[in-house]
Amino acid sequence: MNKEQQVKVDEQCCGLVMPISSIDGCNEQHWSDVKEIITESVEAAGFKANLVSYADDVGIIQKRIIQNLYENPIVVCDVSGKNPNVMFELGMRLAFDKPTIIIKDDKTSYSFDTSPIEHLEYPRDLRFTKIVEFKESLKDKLQATLKKSNEDPNYTTFLKHFGTFTVAKLDTKEVSKEDFIIEELRDLKKYIQRQEMINNERMHMLEPAFYGKYPSEKTHMEMRRAIKQVLTKELPELSMSKRKSPEMKDMIFSRIMSNERIRNYFGGPEEINHVFNEVYHDLVGL
Repeated sequence: MNKEQQVKVDEQCCGLVMPISSIDGCNEQHWSDVKEIITESVEAAGFKANLVSYADDVGIIQKRIIQNLYENPIVVCDVSGKNPNVMFELGMRLAFDKPTIIIKDDKTSYSFDTSPIEHLEYPRDLRFTKIVEFKESLKDKLQATLKKSNEDPNYTTFLKHFGTFTVAKLDTKEVSKEDFIIEELRDLKKYIQRQEMINNERMHMLEPAFYGKYPSEKTHMEMRRAIKQVLTKELPELSMSKRKSPEMKDMIFSRIMSNERIRNYFGGPEEINHVFNEVYHDLVGL
């Protein structure tokens, strides 16, 4: 790959800064769902999503993370829950004064220092209709922000609104092939050790599909998606009154029960039935 091709690839990369582990009452699965939502919006805007860091408790910012924060042409930062690592990485990105889009959920308050910057907001409960609107807004914001930063020589994300400052920069230097390989191997070793640690944590933190009387957010989200697919794709002309009939509800439930992907989220038919009734009631207003 030549330098022009490498630059072209880099220009299509959108960095993601966000929590991935439990914080502020939201578990790991919740952040996985949020990441999926953001990634879909980023890809719809024509970029490749790249998670620049992990929101773990180590507190050490690795060289590669800093390089991503500096080199990615645009970054989306989710400050929901005000994760300390996320806020620190956001501060670094703002110090570089490069295109940055800040998002947060509707339960997280604004931080004083970054409140002047526009925040795109999404519902913490990941309600379908609101998430659809959020994804479209984020896609438009990504495209418009990067376009303006490329076309406007006076564009600024943060610093220049408050005066004249020297923007932080990273110096680069050439190294020998041998030194580069050794450094990469060291980084790879650290990465593998870190992945093992994170995987071990995940084994202890994974939420069961059903606990006590209340299903997880993930099961609700997947059930809602499955029911909507049946209603919109298989039964698009079905009136609201017919949707409310017990016979039609039973038929749709049978379709859901035949969905192998949905069955993987539950421990058995009883759990599927519990979540189906709750979600179906919410969708059709029974």
